[in-house]
Amino acid sequence: MRFSTVCAAASLLALSAPWLIATSQAQTSEYRVYMQDRDIGHLTVDRDNNKASIDYDYKQNGRGPTIKEVVILDSKGAPVDWKISGSTTFGNTVQESFSRKASELQWTDLAGPGKLKGKDLPAYYVTQNGSPFDVAILAKALLADPDHAMSVAPAGTATLAERDRRALPAGGGSLEAITYELSGLSTTPTYITLDVAGDLVALPSPGFIILRKGLGGDASKILQDLSEQLASQRLARLQTEAAHRFDGPVRIRNVRIFDPVAKAMSEPRDVVFSGNRISEIVAIGSAATAGETQIDGAGGSLIPGLYEMHAHLGPEDALMNVLAGVTSVRDMGNDNAVLDQLITRIQSGEVAGPRVTRSGFIEGESEFSSATGRLAHNENEAIEHVRWYAARGYWQAKLYNSMKPEWAPAVVKEAHRLGLRVAGHIPAFSDADAMIAAGFDEITHVNQLMLGWVLKPGEDTRTLFRFKAMQRFPDIDLSSTKVTKTLDAMVARRVTHEPTIGIHELGLTAIDGKPNPGALDYFDHMPPAEQRQLKQALFGAADPAERARYVAAYAKILATLTEMNKRGIMLIPGTDTGGAFTLHRELELFTKLGMSNADVLARATLEMARYLGQDQSLGSIERGKFADLLLVPGDPVKDIKAIKTISMVVKDGVVYFPDEVYAKIGIKPFAKPLKVTPAK
Repeated sequence: MRFSTVCAAASLLALSAPWLIATSQAQTSEYRVYMQDRDIGHLTVDRDNNKASIDYDYKQNGRGPTIKEVVILDSKGAPVDWKISGSTTFGNTVQESFSRKASELQWTDLAGPGKLKGKDLPAYYVTQNGSPFDVAILAKALLADPDHAMSVAPAGTATLAERDRRALPAGGGSLEAITYELSGLSTTPTYITLDVAGDLVALPSPGFIILRKGLGGDASKILQDLSEQLASQRLARLQTEAAHRFDGPVRIRNVRIFDPVAKAMSEPRDVVFSGNRISEIVAIGSAATAGETQIDGAGGSLIPGLYEMHAHLGPEDALMNVLAGVTSVRDMGNDNAVLDQLITRIQSGEVAGPRVTRSGFIEGESEFSSATGRLAHNENEAIEHVRWYAARGYWQAKLYNSMKPEWAPAVVKEAHRLGLRVAGHIPAFSDADAMIAAGFDEITHVNQLMLGWVLKPGEDTRTLFRFKAMQRFPDIDLSSTKVTKTLDAMVARRVTHEPTIGIHELGLTAIDGKPNPGALDYFDHMPPAEQRQLKQALFGAADPAERARYVAAYAKILATLTEMNKRGIMLIPGTDTGGAFTLHRELELFTKLGMSNADVLARATLEMARYLGQDQSLGSIERGKFADLLLVPGDPVKDIKAIKTISMVVKDGVVYFPDEVYAKIGIKPFAKPLKVTPAK
């Protein structure tokens, strides 16, 4: 039902703009933060006239932001002074500020200081590491704006478009809620739900929601499901515009093909695919048959579709991975129901996305438990979860931090009995040696592997300590008995390792104010808001000496992985950072471990297809295999960076020209357009 003006005014929360309520009384409003239906934190706003004090804190998997803000608002509800302090999800210290005067805006965040001068300056500021208070007051202002669009500081234009209107269950009655798409703040929009007065009700996304206190689980589920539907509708529109499904065969002319067996590029060839299968690989200049579309490869390199082996796939990631030539991913843990929906949409062709191989995430109960996957309270429950995943065709089980290490042998035994592999973190208060002995097939993250060489008894890796403790890595002696025992066991038992090098490079070496090392080759292509996010450290450092220890730890990680590669331990390329551009960096980092460019390309294509049991249909460009491939102008065997400039991607026979999509989301093009000759 629609509230009357009086009732709406009486129920305004503290996120209300002050021009709608004139009161000298202090007001407090609270929102709860839920992840997969678990209450993990809060957003609290205390309002006293034109001053708002915000407390934003949630914790999941032993980490999360802790933010305090004080905001002074003008008579129209726009910020004139803003102070933000606290820490980011991974512990970087936040000291952010903003001020607005008649002809000047100034701000300081982790990317550095900035200012704007002149007339008609933006009235609203988007924080780098603040709470959602910024988008709440911005959305309310956009709602009142005639065209629902306005410029914002530091850069960009925010727009608001209504996407849904419905009554939500609220106690014994209902609350009319309107969900909007807030665009222009990043490459992807934010979905925000307001009431009829324009005040914040929720910020929903699949599996995660910030929800007005007092609204129950029914409202939470409705809004989370709605956010998934809205995101999918947007991506479906992009798919309709960007996915080229040509009638008849497609002949890609004048390309050199990467052969992951020979680890070399071929002589120039023409490649034909029909439907979703490769049908011919023939001499350059071959005659086309009637009804073929022809694409001039201009002498570029045709590479089999890449594998990202550490995804936590979401709808936006699905699109971005395909555009980056990642046509297959291994999902390492997710909201199972949400991923079910996404896979269905991908397989139907409704949205773009890679092929997905699923891992069944199993976590133990503790105050630090991850909300991902399925939670086990005892060994028998963990075994039942393995059976649940096996019955649904999952490829492996992934065991996590809070699972009791003594459960591992029985859990692994059951997984192996059912044909599942087992990978994962090292459970707290255990080490890699114990999990290798328990039967782990793969160890996830290089810090998880190495922490056992430096931890003291009783130290807890379920918190940020699992990152802080890496400062001890420089002291590791790779020739010590402790290290060689672990590596010898991995060789003997053929245990593989997925190091996720890039996220360690980011955490250990990135510093505030400069683009992170992994983003240097695409930084200039990104819109200003994304560039701002790429110019901050992941892990905070108390002083230069601590940062130096982190940098030295990263060097020891590379040395460790080089030794592992030398010993023949299979290293698996995955990111845990969304893949796409960051997978390109991951592969580049693999070349620092004693692997040639061709070795790395083979590892990321055919060898991963073989690892997953998919090499009969994927992993190489051969007649009869699926048409999953990417075209780059350069030669990645000579320069691995060539995979970062992509002209075309084909996934399951559907053709994408990535720059067509990038232009729609504010990313500058990477490659020149290809010449396409329509079928006759």
